[in-house]
Amino acid sequence: MDPTGVRLVGISLGSIGSLHDGLGEFASQIGQRIARAAPEWRERLGVHFRFHLRPSLAGLFGTEVGYLPVHRWQRLRHVQPERYALWHSLHQLNKNRPPEGCPVRLVTVHDLNYLYGRNAWSTWRHHRRTRALLARTDHLVAISEHTAADVRRHLGWTRPIEVILNGARSFVDTPRRPLPGWEPDDPAAAARPFLFHLSRMAPSKNPQAIVALARAWPEMTFVLCGPPSDDARALRARVRLPNLQFHLGIDDAQKAWAYAHCAGFLFPSLTEGFGLPPIEAMHFGRPVFLARRTSLPEIGGEAAEYFDSFDPAAMKAVVERGLARWRTEPGRADAIRAHAARFDWDRAGAAYLALYRRLLGLPSPSTPG
Repeated sequence: MDPTGVRLVGISLGSIGSLHDGLGEFASQIGQRIARAAPEWRERLGVHFRFHLRPSLAGLFGTEVGYLPVHRWQRLRHVQPERYALWHSLHQLNKNRPPEGCPVRLVTVHDLNYLYGRNAWSTWRHHRRTRALLARTDHLVAISEHTAADVRRHLGWTRPIEVILNGARSFVDTPRRPLPGWEPDDPAAAARPFLFHLSRMAPSKNPQAIVALARAWPEMTFVLCGPPSDDARALRARVRLPNLQFHLGIDDAQKAWAYAHCAGFLFPSLTEGFGLPPIEAMHFGRPVFLARRTSLPEIGGEAAEYFDSFDPAAMKAVVERGLARWRTEPGRADAIRAHAARFDWDRAGAAYLALYRRLLGLPSPSTPG
């Protein structure tokens, strides 16, 4: 502890530059909750939070917290003029080391997706890097039981792992704006059912299975959305089907409209540590169709339908059964919404703050003094 009684806690985003993917959403949501608690922690506990991030993101979490810039040299040696009591890296891809002399080093592990579907060289390289990270880590958090099991099984981690499930934002109350070509004053467009997919469309997200399904199901419209990534642009340029639409770079209002109006949400991803879009769709009570892979059965539970095969005929049969179940089973939409409500960012933020208290040896809020 600093002679003044101040404890410094560092929260490292690493080199995250975009907040529009899963890691960015996680960092943004957890960071907001930490910043919200910062004044009370400073006044009552003498704890000051500082966010370690790219200089372009300085100020992201307001003025009640401090900011430290990320530098490339911190990958080799990280020295800060003040001693940190706890350093939390928000993801396992962070290549920057914790500051030297920090006694409590915490990492959140989102997934070990490199173990699934990569070539041998890529798997070895990522595995080596992750092992090196764990060698300089004292405590781990996993975002799902699946990820925790992967860490134990493949990395030989024998110390405790805290599992803190992600939240998922609800866009139900977000103002809605139709996607291009779906204007509300067009009755034909409004009555046309469509199946929705949202991701960056990397091969691991398996958009190729949706394309194959669209080819085999010309009567159904498919809408693929996501950030304008290289993968998404390449897929859009390569695939031309009359019943398949791409809308890249949509905003929250368009996302909310798509979730609210789709017949169902498709997410046949091959590798996920968690999977936020399916829960976002469930907030609207929509039927959700997931691959029975990695963490997705854990996250989707009984509220989702599952693909055991990516054969287009098999996928179509799963979707048709799921849509029929959603239409005819009383209370199905309400059960889906109730499942989504389990994943709450306020609850996740509170769990991280409780973990900080425990690791720092601070009294819990209910403990006198």
